[in-house]
Amino acid sequence: MSRLPQWVGGLGAGLTRIAQRLEDQRRRAEAAAAETDPEELRRAERTDGSRVPHDGPYPDGRASGAPQDAPHQPANSVPAPPAYAPAVAPRPDPVAAVPWGVRVAAEAGWRLLVLAGTIWVLAKAITSIQLVVLAFVAALLITALLQPTVAWLKRRGVPRGLATALTFIAGFVIMGLVGWFVVWQVQDNIDSVSSRIQEGITELKGWLLKSPFHVTEDQINHIAKNLQDAVGANTQAITSAGLEGVTVVLEVLTGILLAMFTTLFLLYDGRRIWNWVLKLVPSAAREGVAGAGPRAWRTLTAYVRGTVIVALIDAIFIGIGIYFLDVPLAVPLAVFIFLFAFVPLVGAVVSGALACVVALVTQGVFASLMVLAVVLAVQQIEGHILQPFILGRAVRVHPLAVILSVAAGGLIAGIGGAVVAVPLVAVTNTVVGYLRSYSREQALRMTPPPHGATALDIAPTPPKGADPQD
Repeated sequence: MSRLPQWVGGLGAGLTRIAQRLEDQRRRAEAAAAETDPEELRRAERTDGSRVPHDGPYPDGRASGAPQDAPHQPANSVPAPPAYAPAVAPRPDPVAAVPWGVRVAAEAGWRLLVLAGTIWVLAKAITSIQLVVLAFVAALLITALLQPTVAWLKRRGVPRGLATALTFIAGFVIMGLVGWFVVWQVQDNIDSVSSRIQEGITELKGWLLKSPFHVTEDQINHIAKNLQDAVGANTQAITSAGLEGVTVVLEVLTGILLAMFTTLFLLYDGRRIWNWVLKLVPSAAREGVAGAGPRAWRTLTAYVRGTVIVALIDAIFIGIGIYFLDVPLAVPLAVFIFLFAFVPLVGAVVSGALACVVALVTQGVFASLMVLAVVLAVQQIEGHILQPFILGRAVRVHPLAVILSVAAGGLIAGIGGAVVAVPLVAVTNTVVGYLRSYSREQALRMTPPPHGATALDIAPTPPKGADPQD
């Protein structure tokens, strides 16, 4: 019986040690959780009033002389401001600080700069390869003029290669004959025209002497002598201009050959070339471009065909008027009027002025005024009747756009640029209009269909008295 109290005391000491170990394990778990949540550690300390053991040199585990109630902070963290610190309003977003109008102007400005830079680079590229670009555009215009003939022959059962060859040969032979006829007429009448020009200058000199302007013969001789001296002093410049003229002739011949070969391939294989071009377009925009291409081609074809018909009518009627007024070089002048008609507005003025000048120096003031009356009458009929009826609304371009495009084309590429400027604007107008309609249609397709009251509002309503089941 003397060992029973000793055994009970050992059992109690063992149970106390087990309880102490369990308490230590609980505190270690709470300390590990408090490293991520300091508030939890403080809550645990407040509940039992004890401290979690640490390895610091102080009894409560602190590593320094900091206050015991300081929360646990990571090494690189910034302490929160005290509660008594004044509140600081956050700075606004810089985008929100910029006024709306300034933001809109900036967005539009950099886009305009990018667009202007793109146009400038494109213009420089076109200028560097001007001969190739003009030859290709001329080939497109000639192809638009000749392609309906190829299509007509193919519908009559002629093979594509033979129809292309016949149309190509006939078209360029006719153009060559027209050029040869103009040169032949000028050479055949140059002597008589030069003699008439001399007579006209003599008559003009006499008219100036008798005019109320009080021009003396010495003044006229002085002007003539100054002109002769200017020509003599600029002989070298005239010679260099002649050499440059030879270079220009070579470039023109090269461009003609390039345009001929391009026309041949466009007539024979134009559809395959267009399909190859479509493969270069991104797939997202390919459907719209594929729809705009045929419409642009129809616009170009209508423009070229209508311009040829209008120019032919102008040349015939003005040529007949010049012929009956007994003005020399009536046929070459008519051909020049036909060619200059491809430059809208400007070409008519230049060709009409040329005809009036020839009539003035050869037949006098009355004949020149009559030629001017004929030119103005024909051009009025052309502008108010022929062009709206033949060209139609498909290729109608505002006169301001015509003037600006002709001026820009002339500044960029000379006469060739002035010729191709208006058809380019007409085609661009057609393409832009179609793409706008196409994008609007695609947006309507992507819009969800109406439902509920909206669907009832736009649904077709049957007439009164009709059976809804019909």
